[in-house]
Amino acid sequence: MKLAPLLEALRADSRFHPLLVHTGQHYDHQMSGAFFRDLGLPDPDFYLGVGSGSHARQTAEILRSFEPVALDTHPDAVLVVGDVNSTLGCALVAAKLGIAVIHVEAGLRSFDRSMPEEINRVLTDAISDLLLVSEPSGVANLRREGADPQRIHLVGNLMIDSLRRHLVQARAMGMPARLGLAARSYGVVTLHRPANVDDPAALESILEALAEISRDLPLVFPVHPRTRAKLHACEARKQAGIRLLDPLSYIEFLSLMADAAAVFTDSGGIQEETTVLGIPCYTLRENTERPITLDQGTNVLAGTRKESILASWRQHGLSRPGARTPDLWDGQAASRCLKAIETRFGLEPREAPAQASPGPAE
Repeated sequence: MKLAPLLEALRADSRFHPLLVHTGQHYDHQMSGAFFRDLGLPDPDFYLGVGSGSHARQTAEILRSFEPVALDTHPDAVLVVGDVNSTLGCALVAAKLGIAVIHVEAGLRSFDRSMPEEINRVLTDAISDLLLVSEPSGVANLRREGADPQRIHLVGNLMIDSLRRHLVQARAMGMPARLGLAARSYGVVTLHRPANVDDPAALESILEALAEISRDLPLVFPVHPRTRAKLHACEARKQAGIRLLDPLSYIEFLSLMADAAAVFTDSGGIQEETTVLGIPCYTLRENTERPITLDQGTNVLAGTRKESILASWRQHGLSRPGARTPDLWDGQAASRCLKAIETRFGLEPREAPAQASPGPAE
């Protein structure tokens, strides 16, 4: 979702010749292949087939598999996105080969070093030549860490470029009606972070809270592949009045989320999407690297314990007065990324081609 708008902008500009590398870290068809189709992404130029494994094993396989690609193609830059192991692994390869690193979604910090993603963020930013930032907190974090201000560019949120482009299509799909649900009559659940789903006690506590909430608001749960196996072993699953769904494609999930009354999630991107959609979001974590969704958006940190989740629900319900869409989350982040890349490589700016309207946010 973050890459698609920028890759399209790069491919439309004859000065750039982007090659797309899919590491295979996310390899489930519904969670990866269908996303390529929905987002109009081309087939990858390189597929590394890394697959799953421990953090050490997966990162090592990314390093081993991506280095030959970088050596063979001689890129001027390697652009990495987000905070997964692929982000850090490919950035490390590039930096050690003297290739410029561009980091999309730089500067986000949860300040929780127990999160693998936080380690990936900090290290990737430290070795990146160009830092493309989605919200002002990212700029402040990078400056505090001593990053050269000339490397930092506040460009907005590429996730929202994708959302705005596909929202009309998603609403037309009518996923709620397909599931027999009326608009704003249900909540959506997503869980995938290891801290929540790999610890049986943590997962049971979350599910117990959601089971109680489901008495007030019916809940539907598209289950991430890594989560489904954990649910079968969880006693709370037997009590939870939550409707489980198979994994959904990007457009299917956006269709379901866009008409939800609330979302309960541990995903970073969904915190951002619900902010733009104006949908109350309960983040099932103790912290967030996206504080703007708390300050300006619809997001509430609900924690991971049954008591804290239910207390947040009782306090906030479906009301989010004063929520607004952050500046630069306007569907034009890709064009600002392109300008930052022009600046970094000393390219003469060119007049941008006419773009389709990013579409409405609601």
